[in-house]
Amino acid sequence: MTQTTGLRMRSWLFAPGDSEKKMGKAIASDADIALLDLEDSVVPDRKAEARAMVAAAIGNAPNKSRVWVRVNPLSGGLTEADLDTVIAAGPGGVFLPKAEGGHDVKTLDAMLTAREKAAGIALGSTKVAALVTETAAAMFTTGTYDGVPRLVAMSWGAEDLSSELGAREQRGPDGEYGHVYEMARSLCLLGAVKAGVAPIETVQPEFRDLEALEIRARSVRAQGFRGMLAIHPAQVAPINAAFTPSAEELAHARAVVQAFADNPDAGTVAMDGNMLDRPHLALAQRLLAEVGA
Repeated sequence: MTQTTGLRMRSWLFAPGDSEKKMGKAIASDADIALLDLEDSVVPDRKAEARAMVAAAIGNAPNKSRVWVRVNPLSGGLTEADLDTVIAAGPGGVFLPKAEGGHDVKTLDAMLTAREKAAGIALGSTKVAALVTETAAAMFTTGTYDGVPRLVAMSWGAEDLSSELGAREQRGPDGEYGHVYEMARSLCLLGAVKAGVAPIETVQPEFRDLEALEIRARSVRAQGFRGMLAIHPAQVAPINAAFTPSAEELAHARAVVQAFADNPDAGTVAMDGNMLDRPHLALAQRLLAEVGA
């Protein structure tokens, strides 16, 4: 299991790698991770320029560990050029799009190791997150990321998947995702938990509807997700709020732990009119561990 202790991953804010202004806003924001993008938001003719701009932005960042880079997918032949330019600047991590199994992250690990050696950077210090449902093939390999080096998070995406499927809509009139996309979300969640890394919810394109964003963020957190991708700085605060345990949640978790501590030989305990068993204890302990409580 990859250790993620100490790495906050509630909010991941994308910024185009060819916009100095937007990258600066992302780095200065309250996002846990500023995600500088070299893939979809940069047209082919500006890739080289964007790489240099991203490297400069990382170099000027006050805390490089929270500045990550979304590189181009391994299948496109641009990943190595991306890494050649940005890794020497020392980003906290790399976000790999269109991953189609644990073997892709292993390939990326080898690329990163070679560049860390060349730059004199501590080996293994550049972490990895992977987008794991963007192709049809990827949907069948979400359970293959166990023990993959560097991996700390897995996320999912609907846009590229719908493009490959030729689907004209992802969500119904009620705003909820269709079956295939809910399956993608579920496979990402299950695969991440199996691999021992953080499952991260995909973006909400309607960036002005912050109320809907917070409702969705709280819903997916209740399902087990640990953070969410963002495409606009205004989305960061609602996401951080949704993925931060409340005082009431922490108090309840402490009470559960104490109840079992007071009855160490019991398989179940009664509390607030409910019967709790050991899985409730494990859930409470995990919540407290996440916040260092």
